Amino acid sequence: MRRQILTSLLAGAAVLVATGLRAQQPAPPNLDAVPEKMPFSNAYGPPVSAQRANSLIQAAAAEADKRGWAMNISVVDSGGNLVAFLRMDNAQLASIAISEHKARAAVRYRRPTKAFEDAVQKFDFKYILTLDDVIASRGGIPLIEDGKIIGAIGCSGGTGSQDEATCTAGAALVNK
Repeated sequence: MRRQILTSLLAGAAVLVATGLRAQQPAPPNLDAVPEKMPFSNAYGPPVSAQRANSLIQAAAAEADKRGWAMNISVVDSGGNLVAFLRMDNAQLASIAISEHKARAAVRYRRPTKAFEDAVQKFDFKYILTLDDVIASRGGIPLIEDGKIIGAIGCSGGTGSQDEATCTAGAALVNK
């Protein structure tokens, strides 16, 4: 009898928790709505220089080092081509390619890769994963100067939020 009561209470609690979690989720965007303006429509500009790309990497690496994170950091130009890269000591090997992939996706799609992560995680838009060169993981940020995209920075090696914080420190030198 006690076991049945406990089981009933646990099942009821699980339903309440699940209902509460669903209630906290933001409403998914209406995919059939036609926006007046094109989202993420910054024009492409001249490519970031190698010298500038290295300064962005140094700023990102300083942030990661300050926090004790070992990161891989990539900067690509406005065409998605690798300009500069740093693998910090002890950064995981798998994250070398991931950091470049995040930067490439951010510049090609003209948006932070967190937008893809949110589309999949918050809104269950699995179709995002069918788009070429998408990576649904935060840590890729476009570099926008004078309203034009000059490149992107991508970081990988930690959690998504650590990757994003590292990239934000580097991108802050351009994105004001």
